[in-house]
Amino acid sequence: MALDPKTRTVIRLVGVVVLMGGLSWASVPFYSWFCRVTGFGGTTGVAEAGSGEVLDQTIKIRFDASKDRGMPWEFRPVARQMELRIGETGLAFYEAYNPTDRVVAGAASYNVVPYEAGGFFTKIDCFCFTEQVLQPGERVQMPVTFYVDPAIVSDRDAKYVHTITLSYTFHEIDLPETQAALETDPSPRTNLN
Repeated sequence: MALDPKTRTVIRLVGVVVLMGGLSWASVPFYSWFCRVTGFGGTTGVAEAGSGEVLDQTIKIRFDASKDRGMPWEFRPVARQMELRIGETGLAFYEAYNPTDRVVAGAASYNVVPYEAGGFFTKIDCFCFTEQVLQPGERVQMPVTFYVDPAIVSDRDAKYVHTITLSYTFHEIDLPETQAALETDPSPRTNLN
């Protein structure tokens, strides 16, 4: 049974719309995966443990902090710079302070410049992996543990990098549901032992 030309055209158009919708839906996770794997756009790597190799060659790491417009916290790196041997595990701290009279939740986005170094800058643990909730007047120091992969010295572009800047931007997010429930529930809390 042959379809008439109008029906074939409609079926093809519906197929194109479904295909384009599927591609647009898949583009965000695919792009995220691509950036994590290649370090494109300054996206860092993630590891469970430090590097197995430490070189004698050193590299400077600079730390930068900023806030999204409207984010009420104060946010800064505790130290602005450190020098490490390539492959050595580093530990840096960022400080956040909530000067308001309300609970504020935040999430940090990050990148590394120069972009060529993104795939070689590897985080072991970071405050940016989870959302942060600060009580009114609370001040915290948040750690980031990292290393620079020794493979950087043999990369065609990245081997010329002598300084890497790690930048974080904090933005306010909605309170987690459990925290929001505590904020809105006026009933007193009792400890039942």
